[in-house]
Amino acid sequence: MIKFSCFASSLLLAGTMLLAQAQVSDVRQIADAVDRHYNELQTLQTEFTETYRGAGMQRQESGTLWLKKPGKMRWEYAAPREKLFISDGKNAWFYVPGEARVQKAPVSKIDDLRSPLRFLLGKTKLDKELNGLSIAPDVTPSSAGNIVLRGVPRQMQDRASQILIEVTPDHHIARLSIDETDGSVTEFQFRDQHENVNVNEQRFRFSPPPGVEVIDAQGLGD
Repeated sequence: MIKFSCFASSLLLAGTMLLAQAQVSDVRQIADAVDRHYNELQTLQTEFTETYRGAGMQRQESGTLWLKKPGKMRWEYAAPREKLFISDGKNAWFYVPGEARVQKAPVSKIDDLRSPLRFLLGKTKLDKELNGLSIAPDVTPSSAGNIVLRGVPRQMQDRASQILIEVTPDHHIARLSIDETDGSVTEFQFRDQHENVNVNEQRFRFSPPPGVEVIDAQGLGD
């Protein structure tokens, strides 16, 4: 009886190890496919919904995102109010139309959850950007057939405890969910994605309206 129990335990351990090895192989294949997909792009235009949950509140916003190599992005919020977040790869601007001030900061200095997304187009390598990259079978994807990956962003370990990346069968990123160390969660959902569209450079430049004061900031936010 003891020999049988030991044999059964050995089989269970071997099965667990084989399953773990298979999952590692799968996550590497998925990550590599996502890397290849986005690294081949020059531009991307997509509709987005951003949801924040934390401190007993929930906020949802939506708009259009443009990305362009190298490191340029434009977040144009349309609802529930207009806002603008622009990066030309060196500096980032945050402006709410009608307000008397605009925030400006070097990209290298800001701690903003939108900033890492500019690297989707470029030299993306998910298994280097995220520690402990794995498949998250406990997380239900927003659409059947999608797979959710989990990891901890190396450049944001002091702020983010984990990030979830939902990947479609054709290796598009449909959703990013970032769990912050303070318990809050910020989620970005992407839809209606258009790749390698013609995006004018002017979209990534910002000139403050007359009379608007420029504030040098360490972080850009609402």
